[in-house]
Amino acid sequence: MRDRQETASGRVKRVVIVGGGTSGWMCAAALSRLVAHAGVEITLVESDEIGTIGVGEATIPSILDFNAALGLDEDEFLRETQGTFKLGIEFVGWNRPDERYIHPFGMFGRDTQAIKFHQLWLKFAQRGDVELGPIEDYNLCAMAARLGRFARPAGRGDSVLSSLRYAFHFDAGLYARYLRGYSERRGVVRREGKITEVLQHADNGFIRAVKLANGEQIEGDLFVDCSGFRGLLIEETLHAGYETWNQWLPCDRAVAAPSSNVGPPPPYTRATADEAGWRWRIPLQHRTGNGYVYCSSFISDDDAEQRLLSTLEGAPLADPRRLKFVAGRRKAFWIKNCVAVGLAGGFIEPLESTSIHLAQNAIARLLALFPDKDFSQPEIDEFNRLNQVEYEQTRDFIILHYKANNRSEPFWRRLAQMPIPDSLQSKIDLFKSRGRALRGVQTLFTEDSWIAVMLGQGIHPDGYDPLVDSLPEDEARRFVRHVREMVGKTAQAMPLHAKFLEGLVVAPAPAGGVEPGSTTRAVR
Repeated sequence: MRDRQETASGRVKRVVIVGGGTSGWMCAAALSRLVAHAGVEITLVESDEIGTIGVGEATIPSILDFNAALGLDEDEFLRETQGTFKLGIEFVGWNRPDERYIHPFGMFGRDTQAIKFHQLWLKFAQRGDVELGPIEDYNLCAMAARLGRFARPAGRGDSVLSSLRYAFHFDAGLYARYLRGYSERRGVVRREGKITEVLQHADNGFIRAVKLANGEQIEGDLFVDCSGFRGLLIEETLHAGYETWNQWLPCDRAVAAPSSNVGPPPPYTRATADEAGWRWRIPLQHRTGNGYVYCSSFISDDDAEQRLLSTLEGAPLADPRRLKFVAGRRKAFWIKNCVAVGLAGGFIEPLESTSIHLAQNAIARLLALFPDKDFSQPEIDEFNRLNQVEYEQTRDFIILHYKANNRSEPFWRRLAQMPIPDSLQSKIDLFKSRGRALRGVQTLFTEDSWIAVMLGQGIHPDGYDPLVDSLPEDEARRFVRHVREMVGKTAQAMPLHAKFLEGLVVAPAPAGGVEPGSTTRAVR
């Protein structure tokens, strides 16, 4: 009995999250759902004086797993965050100024007899068979995005509609507010105040408490740093160090501005290559998020802002906001009793909408390796190793978009000629040989994602999988045509994205009036 009591006394009982925003409230929500029932007190400290990053957020399909783990109702979530659906990203001008392609979610075609579908398509494409169309014609998400249509997946595994995958666009501020209401209803305590000092134990350097401007000290056993680029705990206090990647990802500035909608919101994000970087467009129900990510060595801040404003499709709704950043990651994400989540852990520009996913996975790993007060070093090392691998694999995928380009501007010429990490070069070489895009262990992006971007950026294989020739050619051609026909018919039959959203805008009134503690009441 005494051993059990001693073990219990060593458990983490107080978690302090420093910083709110998307990452902070995601962390609070997940912890409140999964560990608060074990008697863990969760406190989130944020200051209204300190703003958060972003005017809109685009996500990837893994966000569905996070929302499902919290037990969120998807329609309510979309109403509360002014969200829209996302089927992929359209890249405009990334290879050449007059070209565009979609990196869609979901798969291309359907594999047959252990042969990847894109290998069948490659065989005919390499012969110049234009009759079978581009690779996007074989992906339901790409076709539906082009048509402005959306439906949730349905049917069994052999149905075309079952292959559809999706994510969301939403207002980042509204999402944080929505998760705040969720968290507070489950016991998370929010403390308003600006942190003026971080107090450490004299004997081991562990963080003991954070001190607010009013003199109050908030003590904890485990601290989660969600303080953004600053890294108040992980960097300014524990000196993790930062590994910069600006030799591969030289963009170091962004300017962002919301604008009014013009027409119905499309079900995809747009990334448009520009003179010294790229511009994003994120469509929400009530407005459009816009921004220009650029390299300050090739364009001034004033010119970048003017360029963004001159390309807005609707009227600007607020003054532009300027941001500075350095692409890279902390050399350690977990030190002593402090874990960095979100921008506090690192930054990879939002080209493939990975920011929320990286925060989500860091939270999942923290829960999987949730410590006691001993803070086992092997568990900390494993957390750091997994985060490092994921950041570096994500980095390589982003670099691919820049490296494989045929634009003429100095910024783009520099990137086309730069040396790249060996890990990325080997993937390019493998794909260039026979179109192989094998997925490694613990990788975020699927084979279909690599295929979409490799082909979209103009990397065309010299050959194809020899096993393709084991299929009778007429049979293979009929199969490819059939897949294209079925994908096209399914996309055409889906409702318009705007129509689908109409059913989500007005929440059904609950019986007996508004439920006490409902989302709208909790977050106002």
